[in-house]
Amino acid sequence: MIIALIILVVIVLVGIGFYNSLIGKKNQVNNAFSAIDVMLKKRFDLLPNLIETVKQYMNYEEGLLGKIVELRTKATTANISNEEKLDIDRQLSTSVKGLMVTVENYPDLKANNSFINLQTTWTESEEQIAAARRTYNASVTDYNNAIMMFPGSIFAGMMNYQPINLLANTEEERKNISAKELFNN
Repeated sequence: MIIALIILVVIVLVGIGFYNSLIGKKNQVNNAFSAIDVMLKKRFDLLPNLIETVKQYMNYEEGLLGKIVELRTKATTANISNEEKLDIDRQLSTSVKGLMVTVENYPDLKANNSFINLQTTWTESEEQIAAARRTYNASVTDYNNAIMMFPGSIFAGMMNYQPINLLANTEEERKNISAKELFNN
């Protein structure tokens, strides 16, 4: 009787350990995504300054800057899902890269201190977002391993935990970049 009670206590303690571990890993994934969200907010806050600085120097392409403003507005809407935020982030990155290439045609703008500072801040922001994405993917991998490996998979099944997708580049983002084409546009 005592042995059965000890075995039951050990099983309960192991179960509590696995339960707490899975909760911790899920919270770490949420925390890592939150870090990405904070970095994206910083980027979205930089955009109006960047656009205003660029507008002063170039007969800007209405479509490109308009698209950037529209994407920023969508991204700062409170009621969008994480997947929608990531999709907008991808579109915005592509648009801003196009803007930076267009800026190459404006030597006065490239020499402007305000623009140089904004461009430097933008680059730092992009590097921070990339680091936050790597952290997120590491957290997701740890979480997915925990819910897929035995005996964690048993507890994850009881808690209805599902695997989470890693952040990945789109097919467009994987293509080689042709500097010649960028400068010809």
